[in-house]
Amino acid sequence: MPLSNKYIQQRIEKAKILKEAGFNPYANNSQRNTNIEKFLNVNSDIAESEEKRDENRHYIVSGRIKLMRIMGKASFVKIEDESGMLQVYVARDNLPEGFYNTIFKKNIEVGDIIEVGGYPFVTGQGELSLHADSLSLLTKSINPLPEKFHGVTDKEIRYRKRYLDLIMNAEVRKTFQIRSRVISLTRRFFEDKGFLEVETPMMHPIAGGANAKPFVTHHNALGIDRYLRIAPELYLKRLIVGGFEAVFEINRNFRNEGMDATHNPEFTSIEFYWAYKTYKDLIEITKEYFGYLFDHLDLPTLLPYGDMKVNFDNFQEIPLIESLTTIGGVPVEVTQDKEKIITYLNDKGITVKPGMNLGQLQGELFDAFVEEKLIDPTFITEYPVEISPLARRSDTNPDITERFELFIAGREIANAFSELNDPIDQLSRFEGQMKAKDSGDDEAHEMDKDFVEALSYGMAPTAGQGIGIDRLVMLLTNEHSIRDVLLFPAMKPLNSEETPEEE
Repeated sequence: MPLSNKYIQQRIEKAKILKEAGFNPYANNSQRNTNIEKFLNVNSDIAESEEKRDENRHYIVSGRIKLMRIMGKASFVKIEDESGMLQVYVARDNLPEGFYNTIFKKNIEVGDIIEVGGYPFVTGQGELSLHADSLSLLTKSINPLPEKFHGVTDKEIRYRKRYLDLIMNAEVRKTFQIRSRVISLTRRFFEDKGFLEVETPMMHPIAGGANAKPFVTHHNALGIDRYLRIAPELYLKRLIVGGFEAVFEINRNFRNEGMDATHNPEFTSIEFYWAYKTYKDLIEITKEYFGYLFDHLDLPTLLPYGDMKVNFDNFQEIPLIESLTTIGGVPVEVTQDKEKIITYLNDKGITVKPGMNLGQLQGELFDAFVEEKLIDPTFITEYPVEISPLARRSDTNPDITERFELFIAGREIANAFSELNDPIDQLSRFEGQMKAKDSGDDEAHEMDKDFVEALSYGMAPTAGQGIGIDRLVMLLTNEHSIRDVLLFPAMKPLNSEETPEEE
């Protein structure tokens, strides 16, 4: 909104009037001694008292004005801080002479941040409120808030102007408070398990650790291109080679790929690596991790998600190939034959990229017919080796790996495997990935000779896992777009002449 807007100009004029009257419209002298939540909790007993008030208790609270009911000699104001909403009773005779009529009624308005002092009392309607005996302006809002008191409902505006979304929608603030707690609890859980938190580079010489298309930047000092990391995996495993036995990192990854309800170009995850463990151990610690989150967030284990009910007392485990038939309904004879899979997919209206191998085609079957049906937490295990370039081969079947992905409410939440620590096998896998890249697969893994060299010094048998924090928070807060759990999601720029598109 341009500063030439007439409503903004009116507010700028009011700020000028306040300043000329000796009131700083952007003061920095707050005396606040409690927040709204604490005020309401501490004074909840007032409702049971005979007088319904206690003039011996005095508090100073601050917040943004969300509603004003201006009357002749007294007014009710609703103010809000991070912790909650409070009604304030403002009476002419309790404020300095002239302040109520000339300053408060004429120059203070919805959107302004004020500070009020007074005592607790209960109104005739039974609402615990603050009876003000002092009032001061802390910050003048020159841009008016959205119409009335109904918040920002246009999602395009909410994502582009998250600050406005947070001002108007208390539930949005709650979502991000939960997100913060999830990250904090995740850190505490792994630290309590003896894991060491580490930091690894965000700019990589090779786009490694996952099959994904990278962002490219240029390092001026070194005069070379670098890739924003798509995963920290290969650096974390180098630390296992170096002798650390349990490490984790919570940080951003960047993938230059599509955007949809569950994908954003930059996303947050935790990756952790645990020496002398297998993917089976990771299944158990993952169950324990979810139990820890649910206990500390006080969530029900039968968790609503949209029109689904996800039962976190019902973790399941099933091999990928078996799931194609038992869950996806794919005929058994189709699942092990490339040509039959291609024909089956084509008959279902699904186009297959040329040159796909058997493992990739089995992955296509899974994506099309199984994934969305996995509502309760389900560990899909035994992935084909062709789509698991960093996972250890099974000792009993060299065509599959010791890997799982965890699916909840039809979405992937975690990926884990017993790590490949055979440098010869790893080199061969990288070479296979390079052939795929030469054939046009721009998400195939790069050759990383330095990582192969690190493995050649010997990496203890290790299990590693990544958990997508964004999708996890979506699940725990019943949000269905990743943009709703990212404070500042990636958005297509709007020209000044354009209007936001409806989602």
